[in-house]
Amino acid sequence: MSEPRMPEQNGQPHDNAETAANGSAEPVRRFSLFRFLLASLVICAVAFAGGFVWFCGNILLTNAPAHVKGDAIVVLTGGPRRIDVALRLLEEGKGDRLLISGVNPSTSGESIRKLTGGDSDLFECCVDIGYEALTTQGNAAETRHWLADHDYQRVIVVTSGYHLPRSLFELRSIDPDTTFIGYPVASLSENAGFAEKFKTLKIVGAEYLKFIGAHVRAYAGLERISGTGLQSSMTDLSARGRAA
Repeated sequence: MSEPRMPEQNGQPHDNAETAANGSAEPVRRFSLFRFLLASLVICAVAFAGGFVWFCGNILLTNAPAHVKGDAIVVLTGGPRRIDVALRLLEEGKGDRLLISGVNPSTSGESIRKLTGGDSDLFECCVDIGYEALTTQGNAAETRHWLADHDYQRVIVVTSGYHLPRSLFELRSIDPDTTFIGYPVASLSENAGFAEKFKTLKIVGAEYLKFIGAHVRAYAGLERISGTGLQSSMTDLSARGRAA
């Protein structure tokens, strides 16, 4: 007569213990994963907020250089007073030539001259109009094409203060051999009201996100995917500027 098999022999106590252990470990793993995700989220939020504070501080603390001098001047359109400031620098001899990048194709050089009150002889000899740029990345590409036709090593970049960090990053990324000097233009007047300040704050926030996006795109090597931000074809900027 065979002996009955004991429970310890058929593995039931062992299986029950293993099942209980797995059941109790599962909530622990889930809680650990939750804590990890929560900690990662907090770290990202703190880094994002800290970066925004740094971005705003960099804008507020960066003043236009008092004694700036370059071989040429580039102004990126899209904000008030940018072209006026660039033309003033050109008149003061801070650069030999000026590129106005990102101009609407329906806007002629003569209309810009009349709007800004610029000197017609100065426009005729020393101002080029760029119609191809659609984005800040396009401004950088358009500037590089323009510089390829000239022997300029130091270029003053005129744009709004909040736009300057991304503009310089795009320009230096696409043309590291050229020295680009930032010249910020103030976006707010001294008597700006709350509504205007709030609007500017929203613009700065959006620009901060674009600034991060430009770095991510560059470090991930996505320039070819995202395109250059230019119209489908480049033209002779110098010729078009004079003809306009």
